[in-house]
Amino acid sequence: MRRILIIGATDIANEYIKIIKNFPNMKIIAIVDEKKDHSNKLDVNHFSHVPISMSVSDWIDTDIDFVLETTGDRKFIKLFKQKRTKLTIISQNILQLLLPFVAEWSVQINNLELILNNIRDGLIVVNNEEKIQFINDAACKIIGIQKEKSHERAIKEIIKNSRLPNVLQNQQKELNQKLNLTNGKQIISTRVPLINDDNRLIGAFALFKDSNEVVRLAEENTDLKEIKTMLEAIIHSSDEAISVVDENGNGLIINPAYTRITGLTEKQVLGKPATVDISEGESMHLKVLRTRRPVRGAKMKVGPSKKEVIVNVAPIIVAGKLKGSVAVIHDISEIQELTTELKKAKQIIRNLEASYTFADIIGESPEMMIAIEQAKIGAKTPATVLLRGDSGTGKELFAHAIHNESDRKFNKFIRVNCAAIAESVLESELFGYEEGAFTGAKSGGKKGLFEEANNGSIFLDEIGELSLSMQAKLLRVLQEKEVVRVGGTTTIPLNIRIITATNVNLEKAITNKTFREDLYYRLNRLPIYIPSLKERLDDLPSLVQHMILKVNQLYGRNVQTITDTAMEKLRSYHWPGNIRELENVISRAVIFMDVTEEVINYHHLPNLQTENKVEKESSLHIAGEQTLQEAMEQYEKEYIYYVYKESNFNKTKTAKKLNISVRNLYYKIEKYELE
Repeated sequence: MRRILIIGATDIANEYIKIIKNFPNMKIIAIVDEKKDHSNKLDVNHFSHVPISMSVSDWIDTDIDFVLETTGDRKFIKLFKQKRTKLTIISQNILQLLLPFVAEWSVQINNLELILNNIRDGLIVVNNEEKIQFINDAACKIIGIQKEKSHERAIKEIIKNSRLPNVLQNQQKELNQKLNLTNGKQIISTRVPLINDDNRLIGAFALFKDSNEVVRLAEENTDLKEIKTMLEAIIHSSDEAISVVDENGNGLIINPAYTRITGLTEKQVLGKPATVDISEGESMHLKVLRTRRPVRGAKMKVGPSKKEVIVNVAPIIVAGKLKGSVAVIHDISEIQELTTELKKAKQIIRNLEASYTFADIIGESPEMMIAIEQAKIGAKTPATVLLRGDSGTGKELFAHAIHNESDRKFNKFIRVNCAAIAESVLESELFGYEEGAFTGAKSGGKKGLFEEANNGSIFLDEIGELSLSMQAKLLRVLQEKEVVRVGGTTTIPLNIRIITATNVNLEKAITNKTFREDLYYRLNRLPIYIPSLKERLDDLPSLVQHMILKVNQLYGRNVQTITDTAMEKLRSYHWPGNIRELENVISRAVIFMDVTEEVINYHHLPNLQTENKVEKESSLHIAGEQTLQEAMEQYEKEYIYYVYKESNFNKTKTAKKLNISVRNLYYKIEKYELE
């Protein structure tokens, strides 16, 4: 232990006190302050444990190794030299000169100590007198001692069977030697003597780790050749994209799945920087190489097509050396697309109890009464019902009523719009799926809508829009009264009423090979034709009155009736949109009426063209300040509505004339609010 006396309560003294405090083998025995101003100069946090003296003479005969004279008054130096000729005295000007270097050295020593305290191996350093000069945190943890109680203690007091004294004596290294500690642990230790440039022994150190940790690391680092063989087999057979880079971050290995996802070939990747495949985000390869830590669940976009993926990356370490990193890339774009489709499907598929009965069906015309009587007969039988009629005639209303009239009315009624759901989603929604049937499948699988509707009714709207493959699967359900989930093998028996509806000419579809004839005969056992509005104009007054009441409730109005001239205007129209269009016309009329008006007059109704006066060309209304994009959307909206109207609001015919898919037409109808 080096004993130090500081003369003067100066700024320089303060700095050296801070530095000396960081060295456990140095001790300030006193601070001499003849001017008694230490309270203004010194930081009490650093010298509270140090005695303050008013006279140098009190310390002349004390055991001192160094005197730091910080005042610049040479009388103190002369005084000590007269009494202590072998004492090391450092004057104020030398201290001032050395301060920057000593401070920097202190920082470096602290940094080195920080590093040594953060390594996983235990480290003990002793001097040539076998006394501990340094011990790191890992060593304290393994041995089971407190660091504060170990400094300057003989190594044999801490580790009774330590061989560091032997190393000091024979000055020979001891590599990877086992040693049993008194706490029951076994360590693997390497001991090295410390010899300076003058070939003089100054101490020794031991570097050691718990043998259990050594065993664990040995198990992790298995035979490299075996790992390489297995890794190559896994990489080339995996359905997930895999890429490997070397320690410099250059491409080393990719597999076919990687090329499929990213669109990049070996020629474009191998030997190139790890960032070559990144279109958005940070390279996880480079991050792992920099930190030597694995990364999991990182989202990014790769390749020219900006494919969205989730990446797991781990470092490759061989014999303690970083050799590169390996990444497993999971394509999540398909999962996201499926999730989006399912969200859309949930908005379209309504799982509900039937809301309407035959009492809610307005109409007393002969055509309508025939349809109602047929539907009531069908409700009493288990036969499959096929509702036929133009769009907007009320087929779903009939489906609700049939369910509520049957003995299944206390069970579920499920509606599915077959045309508005992607076929891949429709199959899993109708028939359900088993766990692991496809990417993104829920754990435990999921019931299909047929299963959900068991003992109840399922209404398949737009049945004519099903693909031939889906028609075949539906036919099996009708014939066998059972379903098999997607990805499953077990049949699930069904007891359900199936109600279908279409506005498609199925007979013509059979001729065109777009609808299966055998399915047609299964569905057409109980066909019910629902007349269009122009075929039952006698029901127009009761329908209008019903809609007035409905709109009053919806918009808080008090409209009572409609004039004869307005009714005659409605009668003269051919109603291609049927009941749905009539409801739209009445709603518009009421909305634009004054809140105090109670009668719908002729002028309240929008312009309705009679059938022989339908315009053959769509008129384009352009506002003067529209952008090109707005003008194009306006024209698209008006043209689609024109074709939709010309096709009697039949979506299939409209889509065919516009040369777009039915699904795309649904989107545009919703976008422009054409219904």
